[in-house]
Amino acid sequence: MNFEQFNLDPRLKVGIERAGYESPTPIQQAAIPAAIRGRDIIGTAQTGTGKTAAFILPILHKLLSSERGAARALIVTPTRELADQIAEVARVLATGTRLRCATLYGGVGAGPQISALRAGTEILVACPGRLLDLIQQRHARMDKIEILVLDEADRMFDMGFLPDVKRIIAAVPSQRQTMLFSATFPSEVESLASQSLKQPQRISMGLSKPVHTVTHALYPVPQHLKSALLLEILKRTGMNSVLIFTRTRYRAQKVADQIHRDGHKVTSLHSDRSQGQRQAALKGFKAGTHDIMVATDIAARGIDVENITHVINYDMPDTADAYIHRIGRTGRAERTGDAFTFVTPDDNDMIRTLERIMGQPLKRETIEGFDYSKPAPPKPPPGSRGRGARGETSGRPPRPAPTPNSYGKNRLAPKRRK
Repeated sequence: MNFEQFNLDPRLKVGIERAGYESPTPIQQAAIPAAIRGRDIIGTAQTGTGKTAAFILPILHKLLSSERGAARALIVTPTRELADQIAEVARVLATGTRLRCATLYGGVGAGPQISALRAGTEILVACPGRLLDLIQQRHARMDKIEILVLDEADRMFDMGFLPDVKRIIAAVPSQRQTMLFSATFPSEVESLASQSLKQPQRISMGLSKPVHTVTHALYPVPQHLKSALLLEILKRTGMNSVLIFTRTRYRAQKVADQIHRDGHKVTSLHSDRSQGQRQAALKGFKAGTHDIMVATDIAARGIDVENITHVINYDMPDTADAYIHRIGRTGRAERTGDAFTFVTPDDNDMIRTLERIMGQPLKRETIEGFDYSKPAPPKPPPGSRGRGARGETSGRPPRPAPTPNSYGKNRLAPKRRK
């Protein structure tokens, strides 16, 4: 099958060729015809399956039928990084048309975003907080919206955006096409879908198993030796592009510091970095300026880097779905990849869950010559602020010492509303 069989507006051919698309992915084959017909859609698909183009192409096709300067399509997404990536796909696919796309999110000044709205833009890609602010200030008008996309719906709820999403839905016309994409469907997502979509077509691309091109391995290790094992693996293994996941933003920064001190080109992505730092980190990782990125789940959701060779779970994720999404960032587009997961006895329940999903035991690996018996450092006395055996601090985490390294100033930025 090729894209011509969708009977898309001929003006989109230039953008499809520029994006390098040759044949549609399974999610595109299923979603594009239904979206072109105007159907509401509930979709699930793994990272790297072409989901973004599956809703962007029908949006562009519909908007080209009668171009106007008003905002007619709204895509709501949980993170600034994902908003930028969606907008970039839209701009590439819109090559050869006069359709415009603007991003609306916090952490940066609102002035350029307001200017883009005043100049007229047909597609808005927005995070909930800033969008609601601009609606309240009457800079963003929702009365002409014809298509609403809720992307990464489960992650928006994880981040506490459910009330904001409901307010956004109430602000757009009731007569519209709605597409909702979510990796998982907890009760909140199902409830929202039943309230917001009309006779939706469900499209699932099988989230039950990880992609088949990824090789999995577990590395049993005491908690206090994780960093030492990580540095040993990085030293011994020829890794070109490595994404490392930690459970907390504090640990992400700490691990990035340790990797940097060991002489590697590393960057980090977590919620305590400023918007400029996050954009620079992603750009440097994509370009290969940094070989290694350390990230948290929420910050890394939607990372679109095709050449990642290894994913390392420094901490086991909390759910099987989170594991699938993490390791889905390697082995993309039929490339092969490796997923290494550091595990402790506390992770045994999750290991059993993953092995049931994959239908086979996961391989256990050890590093020859590595001292797994090294004792943990003594715990600090009660009431002290020293570091504990699990690598976190008791009480408020100390501010990391500034280092002139490749990933910018080592400061904790204040949290901003998205």
